Amino acid sequence: MPDSLQDFEARRAELVKQFARLGDLRSGSVSNTSGRCGKPNCHCHQRGQPVHGPNARLTCKIQGKTVTESLPTPARKRPNARLPSFDTSSNSSVSSSKSTR
Repeated sequence: MPDSLQDFEARRAELVKQFARLGDLRSGSVSNTSGRCGKPNCHCHQRGQPVHGPNARLTCKIQGKTVTESLPTPARKRPNARLPSFDTSSNSSVSSSKSTR
C-alpha cells in the first residue's frame, strides 16, 4: 500500500493548519456580467456598440436567501482584494442595491 493511514492523517492535519491560516472564508461565487442598461438612448442599445461590463458580482446566501451584490471597482482591480464583509446574523448588511432571487 503506497500511502499508510498515518500518511493520510499527517496530510489531513497539515491541510487543516493551512485552512486555519486562510482566515475569512465565505461561501459564494464571484462572476462577471455584461449587458444593456434600462436607458433606451444609451450607446449600449445601438447596433454594433458594446454593452456595459464586465461588472463583478458576488452571489451568496444570507439568512437562507440568495443575494447578489455588485462589487466596487477597486475590489475588481486588486487581484488579492478582500470581498465585502457580510453580517449573516441580521439584515444590516443587506441594502436596497442587492437583488434577491
